Amino acid sequence: MTTQALTVRTGRAGAAGPLTGIRVIEVGMILAGPFAGRLLADMGAEVIKVEAPDRLDPMREWGLEHYRGRSLWWPIIARNKKCVTLNLRDPEGQRLLLELVRESDAIIENFRPGTLERWGLCFERLREANPGIILTRISGYGQTGPYSARAGFASSAEAMGGLRYINGFPGELPPRSGISLGDSLAALFATQGLLAALYQRDALGGREGQVIDVSILESCFALMESAAPEYDKLGVVREPSGARIAGVAPSSVFRTADDRLVVIAANHDSLFRRLCEVMGRPELATDERFATHRARFEHQDPLEQLISDWAQTLPAAALMDALNAAGVVCGPINSIADIFADPHVHAREMLVDHDDPHVGPIKGPGIFPRFSATPGSVRWTGPWEPGAHNREIYGELLGHSDAELDALHEQGVL
Repeated sequence: MTTQALTVRTGRAGAAGPLTGIRVIEVGMILAGPFAGRLLADMGAEVIKVEAPDRLDPMREWGLEHYRGRSLWWPIIARNKKCVTLNLRDPEGQRLLLELVRESDAIIENFRPGTLERWGLCFERLREANPGIILTRISGYGQTGPYSARAGFASSAEAMGGLRYINGFPGELPPRSGISLGDSLAALFATQGLLAALYQRDALGGREGQVIDVSILESCFALMESAAPEYDKLGVVREPSGARIAGVAPSSVFRTADDRLVVIAANHDSLFRRLCEVMGRPELATDERFATHRARFEHQDPLEQLISDWAQTLPAAALMDALNAAGVVCGPINSIADIFADPHVHAREMLVDHDDPHVGPIKGPGIFPRFSATPGSVRWTGPWEPGAHNREIYGELLGHSDAELDALHEQGVL
């Protein structure tokens, strides 16, 4: 149970971020809870990640690829966090967590609803320890309702929330994105909710904590734009539309002469006029089939066929140079290799270096969003040793002696 040195490895030395002074306990695993914790830690919060000593977060092993036997996801998802072990099924572990709650601002958890209650760690008990504690709960379907007790993953929530139905091409099986989109969306809503609750408590004088109930299902449904009122008032069921958005034209993917794929989006009237000029077809802007947003929607297929025919006459670089010069929205379909080669990515520090003690130098996503006065930073990568910060948190912060911690370790509490 040694403590990892907390030296600043990358980023701006001394720049912890706008959440400096906020302490958050993360007791979640795979994936929404840890991602929310990472976002907060990136902005300077002291995030203490709690893992059961015999059931570590599987994120330590997850990821498509491994390097030197190590997951390349763990150093990123657990960056800037302090990792402790604690058996919350044990009364002594519950007692220690309540001690930590007294010294903290918020908790993030993404267990199945009822888990904390079974461990005697319901919100009422947490609030007894700290009336200002904010409990952010992430689950598949929410803490209430007929589905609340179900196991919930991003895959099922994306499907039930409507995202899968509208994805893909008509008549084909609806695909998923190549990431756990629902988990990431829930993490973003959880982060937003936690920060709003902190503002209400501290800036508006609320002083009392509260529960933030985040559902992966609802996080997915929140992105469904106008699908709900369209169905409610018109009975219209939005269907999958392939590489384009039905009713928004032109806005689709087009193949170029050198077999690259490029997005061209010119559905606004002024943008469409510019596109017509670049294509050498200015008359299309006044053609009654295409002159208005509604007309372009009604004649989407022939319009996008004209653009497709033109796009295939130019290589991608020349096509995008011409469109960008005219102020028409466009962009290549980038692989991760393309992203690494993009000069804008490097100019914006979208990729930053991490110095990991086991996998060595490794690039990962930068700190988003950007703060001009209090920028966040990557201060260290995810600790590999379980309980790497036990001594610091339970000893230095909570005041337990080395002998007490050794005994708790022997008992399986730490």
